Amino acid sequence: MADLYKTILFLNYGLLLTVIVLGAVKYRILNSKEKQYFYCIAFLFFIELLNLVLPYVFKLNDTSFLYPFYIAGEFFLLTGLFIRKLAWPKYLLGLGAAIAVGFMISKYGFDEPANADIAKVVSNIIIICLSGVTLIDEIKKTSAQNRFLWVDASIFFYYSVSVFIFIIQHQIVNLSENNYYILFTANNIFSSILYCSLLYTFIRLKK
Repeated sequence: MADLYKTILFLNYGLLLTVIVLGAVKYRILNSKEKQYFYCIAFLFFIELLNLVLPYVFKLNDTSFLYPFYIAGEFFLLTGLFIRKLAWPKYLLGLGAAIAVGFMISKYGFDEPANADIAKVVSNIIIICLSGVTLIDEIKKTSAQNRFLWVDASIFFYYSVSVFIFIIQHQIVNLSENNYYILFTANNIFSSILYCSLLYTFIRLKK
C-alpha cells in the first residue's frame, strides 16, 4: 500500500506541474475571475515544491510549519474565487483575508488552535458551501459562461471527500500504517481527479 501511495503521489506531482505549465500558456485568454484558478493552483504548486525542496535540499525534515500557511492561503484564494464568481459584495473578500491572517497570527503566535486540522475542516466546509452555491448558480447559466463548471464540481467533490477523510482519521484512535496509507491514497486519487479536470479545462479553452 505504501508503494501505491507513493506512485499516486508522484503522479499528482506530474499532473500538478503539467497544469501549471498549461495554465501559464493559456493565462492570457483567461478573464479576471478565471485567473484566480491559476493563482490557486500556483499556490498549491509552491507549497508542494517547498515540501520537496526543504527536506532534500536544505535537510529540513520537519515541514509541518508550512501547514497553517497552506490552510490560510488555500482558504483565502478559494473563498475569494467563489465570492468573485458569485459577484458578492467586495467586503467579503476583505473578511476572508482577515480570517486567513487572523488564523496565521493565532497559530504561529499563540499555537491556537493546538490542532490545526480543526481549522482545516472548518475551512473545507466553508469552501464546500461556496462551491456548492457557485455550482447551482452556474447550472442556471449558458454553457459559454460555464468554462470552469467541471473544475468547480471537482472542487466541491474533492473538499467534501477531504472533510470525510479527516473525520475518519481522527475518529480512529489506533490508525494502523496500512489504514493510514489507504486513507491518504484515496485523498490523492481525488486530488488527481481535480487536477485532471483543470487540465481538461485548460486544454479546451479558446479565445
